[in-house]
Amino acid sequence: MQSPDQLVDEDVDAVLAGSRAVVSISVRSLADALESLTLQQYRVLVLICSRGPLRSGAIAAAIGVHPSTFTRAVDRLVTAGWVTREDNPDTRREVLVAPTDKARVLVGQVLDRRRTEFEEVLGRLGAEDRAVVRDGFARFAAAAGDVDVPDATALGYEG
Repeated sequence: MQSPDQLVDEDVDAVLAGSRAVVSISVRSLADALESLTLQQYRVLVLICSRGPLRSGAIAAAIGVHPSTFTRAVDRLVTAGWVTREDNPDTRREVLVAPTDKARVLVGQVLDRRRTEFEEVLGRLGAEDRAVVRDGFARFAAAAGDVDVPDATALGYEG
């Protein structure tokens, strides 16, 4: 006989099934964006749209790439009209990477699409079931602790 606190396969299987549903919604919400951008480029846009202009080195560190590699990535984003480079008003020695309106619109569309899908799924549940899901996700998020920015931005979640 197992204790009430003992982890069982059904617990893990249920969480895996739920995570597949969440990942599926995330991937679908990104589909249109990934026709114009790579996933890594989209991650950069999410980061600077949510945090504001950042130094290239800080962005590279946040998404886990080498700064020299990232410089070329920024060049491509500038050329495509997704970001701009601007002088840091505080130091003038640093250059910040900032999102353009085009980038803000795209990130907003992806997040809106994702929110709409979650609303549709939750709308298929009764109020009691929604409360159980809300409580379960809140508890799971608390147990998981802080999410690393590269992990969160991998599928376009704001950091």
